Amino acid sequence: MSLSSDLKRITRSGLINFYRNTFVSFASVMMMTITLLIIGATIFMSAILSFTIANIERKVDVNVYFYPNAPESQILDMKAALEQLPQVAGVSYVSRADALAAFQERHQNDYLTLQALNELGTNPLGASLNIQAKDSEQYESIANFLSGDETMESGVNKNIIEKVNYYQNKEIIARLNALSNTVKKIGVILTVIFVGLSVVVTLNTIRMAIYSAREEINVMRLVGAENKYIQGPFMIEGIVSGLFAAVITIIALFPLTLWISKYTVDFFGGLSLVKYYGDNFLQIFIILLLVGIVLGALSSIVAIRKYLSK
Repeated sequence: MSLSSDLKRITRSGLINFYRNTFVSFASVMMMTITLLIIGATIFMSAILSFTIANIERKVDVNVYFYPNAPESQILDMKAALEQLPQVAGVSYVSRADALAAFQERHQNDYLTLQALNELGTNPLGASLNIQAKDSEQYESIANFLSGDETMESGVNKNIIEKVNYYQNKEIIARLNALSNTVKKIGVILTVIFVGLSVVVTLNTIRMAIYSAREEINVMRLVGAENKYIQGPFMIEGIVSGLFAAVITIIALFPLTLWISKYTVDFFGGLSLVKYYGDNFLQIFIILLLVGIVLGALSSIVAIRKYLSK
């Protein structure tokens, strides 16, 4: 018998068994749906953690403060040099006039401070650069660039710098890096735990389905059926269960994300799980589909193995 004929026969037998064993098939699909829902929840939890860390990182920056007499042209040259660094995501320039306006805004209710500022008759504040790194771990190398010989080599006079606030924020940035790494490790550990538990539950469910067909398996072995004809239909059943479970899961995730988004938008600083779900729909569906198919097939292989070895 040809390979294609064998495949058609096994597939047909598996589909018939899936249809006939309605209750067992329903139980398998439901358990795999729960498994895929857990995996889907893990994907969303990972997205929430990543968004939260990225949101915190966006609020961490390094400010370079210049002396009031520093020429603007040299400051802009330094800005251009910083923007060429691969570690830098962006640099914003705050002029002396903007710094003065911001200072007056912050102290608008402090009459004595504003009066003292007016009595000076000049702007005592210098310009500054706000530097955003691509990764919080890269701020130290940016600070080293500002204080090292590389700045002079780039044609910029580093003597115009009055202060770099990285060293004051160094402990905060270090804590952020530690938090980020810890959160990522926890995410991986939780994913492994949830997936492991889900696989065990799914495997036991499929074992129940195969146990209910043990007499049929014994008859097939007695008449000399090859292992592929015994094992193949159960693999097809597992794959079909995974397909149905993936479709049910992807449909069920939409109302769940719609409901949860009401809380994530406020609590996590604007994260909309509905938008994330829509933007990554195809990717999430493919992941769930592949996991469902592989999980169903492998669980069937493991569950029926002891019957084939008798």
